[in-house]
Amino acid sequence: MSLRLSTVILPYRRWNEGGRSAWIRAEQLGFHTAYTYDHLSWRSFRDGPWFGAVPTLTAAAAVTDRLRLGTLVTSPNFRHPVTLAKDLISLDDISGGRVTLGIGAGGTGFDATALGQEPWTPRERADRFAEFVPLLDRLLTEDSVSHEGAFYSAHEARNIPGCVQRPRLPFAVAATGPRGLRLAARHGQAWVTTGDPKLYENGTPEQSVQAIRGQIGKLAEACAAEGRDVNGLEKILLTGFTPDRGRPLESLDAFVDFAGRHQELGFTELVLHWPIPDSDFAADEKVFEQIAMEAPAQLG
Repeated sequence: MSLRLSTVILPYRRWNEGGRSAWIRAEQLGFHTAYTYDHLSWRSFRDGPWFGAVPTLTAAAAVTDRLRLGTLVTSPNFRHPVTLAKDLISLDDISGGRVTLGIGAGGTGFDATALGQEPWTPRERADRFAEFVPLLDRLLTEDSVSHEGAFYSAHEARNIPGCVQRPRLPFAVAATGPRGLRLAARHGQAWVTTGDPKLYENGTPEQSVQAIRGQIGKLAEACAAEGRDVNGLEKILLTGFTPDRGRPLESLDAFVDFAGRHQELGFTELVLHWPIPDSDFAADEKVFEQIAMEAPAQLG
């Protein structure tokens, strides 16, 4: 199966000071999808510029024609399914049906407390995610939705005319635990992983490949429980968080080797961070562009 290359463009630059040009260039380079993070702030970027995901993607839709667009990832940390569904339907319409929703349970970062709440425990995040995803699924496929849940409510929420993509825009569900994998198997058109975070500091690339192989095995079990073939689910690796770190972007050959090892695991899409100087995502822009233009032909 051919391997698609995509990128993720962090929303840290003003639109007219490099933000706009990155999205245009992503389309020119032939990336399949350009995603952005959906956070209120993120790690080392917290005290600098950071813009909202939905307006950024809307602007990107206006300056591109073929490039798919998406979040990697949205979470319940500060989103409500009713308002998110309205934004997504609008974005899907403006883009002409080019949107993919990357969605995950969220974490303990700055988003977790920005609205004044205490951080949720892993179980609380899983509980909310388990209600969030099916409700969002309904909101994007039904004209009117009412729901009274443990965490979210909707009263005759109208979403006419629905998504351009039918029956709705695709979900790329980020998950490694059993409950999240079940949601990916039940509602996802794609599954997303960053690898095993426990291996990032002291693990080896070989250990990472083994850990990801185990994740895919558990995904296959979740799919089987849903009566679904795991091969029918797209598999996306967001790179930069495995023990390889930035080494795959040091040369075309290094990337092809990295990508080939993960293609053999069954991945259908690799996502590369757009280079950001003086950050964990620093990379040579010329090498990055060479990878974008030449690697797909070598990977088949």
